[in-house]
Amino acid sequence: MKTTYFKNRLRTRYLLAFLMIASIFQSCAELDEDPSVSQLAPGAYSNLQELNLGVNGMYARLQDATWMTTFYAPAWGGDDITTHFASNKAEFREFDQRSVSSINSRIANNYRAIYVVIRAANTILVNSEGLETPGEDDVKDRLLGEVYFIRATMFHHLARIHGRIALPLVPDPTAQLSRASQEEVYSQIESDYLEAESLLPEIYPGVQAGAPRPNSGSARGMLARLYLDWAGFPEKDNSKYADAATSAKQVMDNNSGHGFELLDDLEDLWKLENRFNNESVWTIPYCRSCGQANRKFGKLGNPSDLSGWQETFAEIRFFEDFPEGARKEATYRTDHDWENFNDQPTPVFKKIAGPIEDNLAPDFQTDRNDFFIRYAEILLIYAEASARSGAITPEAWEALNMIRRRAEGLPYNTPDPSVDVTSGDLAELAFMERKWEFAGEYLRWNDLVRMERVDQALSNRDPQTSMNADGALLTQFNPITGSLSTDNYFSPLPQLEVDRNPNLAN
Repeated sequence: MKTTYFKNRLRTRYLLAFLMIASIFQSCAELDEDPSVSQLAPGAYSNLQELNLGVNGMYARLQDATWMTTFYAPAWGGDDITTHFASNKAEFREFDQRSVSSINSRIANNYRAIYVVIRAANTILVNSEGLETPGEDDVKDRLLGEVYFIRATMFHHLARIHGRIALPLVPDPTAQLSRASQEEVYSQIESDYLEAESLLPEIYPGVQAGAPRPNSGSARGMLARLYLDWAGFPEKDNSKYADAATSAKQVMDNNSGHGFELLDDLEDLWKLENRFNNESVWTIPYCRSCGQANRKFGKLGNPSDLSGWQETFAEIRFFEDFPEGARKEATYRTDHDWENFNDQPTPVFKKIAGPIEDNLAPDFQTDRNDFFIRYAEILLIYAEASARSGAITPEAWEALNMIRRRAEGLPYNTPDPSVDVTSGDLAELAFMERKWEFAGEYLRWNDLVRMERVDQALSNRDPQTSMNADGALLTQFNPITGSLSTDNYFSPLPQLEVDRNPNLAN
C-alpha cells in the first residue's frame, strides 16, 4: 500500500514537472515522452529520453527550492526591504535586524532544498557518463549544459548566503564534507558556469523569451555576476573586476543572438502579460495551473489594511531617498496612502504586490516569474567593473546612461544631455544606479556585502520626511539589534546540519 502511494506521488510530481517544463516551450514537440509514466531512471542512462527525464526532475527540485520567499530571506538584511514588526515574521526580522540565529528555519529549509537541487544535478552528471547519443549530441550537450548551469547557480546562491560552503560533486548522501575555502567555492562555481557556457546553445530552441531554459549568454552573464562578487568581500580579488567587465561585454556584444535587450518601459517588466520577456537573462518560470505557483508576490507585499500577508515591505527611508520619476513609479504603488495605514505605515513595492491592473492583491499564488538576472544588471556590471578595473570606455558610460535614460521614462538608446553623464566616479555612479534599479529584487544586500557598506547603509534608517495625517513623523520599524560588522555578513549554517555533520564547523 505504502509502495503504491509513493509511486503515485512520484508520478504526480513528475507530471507537474512535465507540465511546468512544457509551459515554457513555444511548442511541446520536443517533449514526446508520456508524462503519466515519467520517473527518474535508476542507474546509468541508456538513452536521451532518460537524460531528459532527469533534467525535468532537476527543474522540479529547483521549483521546490525557489517558489517561496524563503529562497531570498537574507535579502531582508538590505536597506530596501523590511517586514512586519510582529505577526509571524520573526524569522524575516532576524535578517532585517541583523541578528540571525542558526536555528532560523528559513535558513535550514533553504539550505536543505538547495542541496537537494545540487544532488539532483550530481545524479544526472554521474548517470550520463558514457551515454552515447548518435546524431543527437547537440541535444545531450544542451541538457548537460543546463545541469552545470543549475548546479553553479545553486552553489553561487548558497555562497552569497553563507560564504564558505561544502561542495558535493557526486551524489553521495553519506559524505561528511567540510566547508571549502572561499577561493575553492568561487573556483568551482566558475568551472561549472564555464562548462555550461561551452555546452549550451547561443539561444535555446523553441522556448519563450527570457531564457527560461538558459543559453550560453545566461551562463556568461552569471559569470559576470560571480566575478563581481569575487572582486568584493570577502576575497577582494581586484583582478576579477576585469573578468567581470569582459564577461558582461561578451553578453552585450551578442545580446541579440542570445535574445536579450532592455524593455522600453520598466513598468512593463512587472505585468503578468510580460512574465516572459527579453530583459531577463535567466528566468525561473512558474505556472499556477500546473501546480507550480510562485508564492513570493501578490498579497505577500500588502499590509493587513489591504488584506495582505505583510511579508515583504519597502523601507521608508529608502523610499524617501529614491529619485522621483518613472522608475520610482514602476517600483512602488505610489497610489496608496501608505503613510496612514493603521497597522504598519510602510510603502508598498509594485514589484512585489503587482501593478493595479493585474489585481494580484487577493492572491498569494501567482504566475509571476522570477527574473533571476536581468540585462540591466549586465549593463551595470560592465559599467562598474570597467571603472573599478581602470578600463573606462565610452561603451561603459553608455551602458550606465541606458539605464539612467529609461529611469526617467526616456528612450534608452537615444542620448539625452539632460540625463547622460560622461564624467565623475563611474564605479560609484553605477553602484548607486544598482541601488535604485534593483530595489525590492532581493539584490541590494549582496551589493552592500561585497562593497562592505552594511554599516553605512543600515546605521541610519530613520524616516526624514514621511508624516501621517496628524503631522507626526513616522518611525522606523525593526531597529537593528545585531552587529553590522563584516563578521556578521554571512548567515550561520543551520545548526541541525552542523549537528549531523560536525565537519561543517571547520
